[in-house]
Amino acid sequence: MLSKYIQAAMYCATYEILEDDRSFYGEIPELPGVYATAETLRQCRDRLQEVLEGWILLGLHLQHPEAA
Repeated sequence: MLSKYIQAAMYCATYEILEDDRSFYGEIPELPGVYATAETLRQCRDRLQEVLEGWILLGLHLQHPEAA
């Protein structure tokens, strides 16, 4: 169940190349604070998933209704 939630959220992720240093920025717009930057798209996606997992764990710890 958790892996399906993560997969669905990652499917909603958006990415862009930052003009100033050509790094990648990714976010999941529906989830506040879930964003990442990295030098490559692959690294950005991996970091974004790590941020998402942390967001879920923190939400569960704080008993936020969105995470339940």
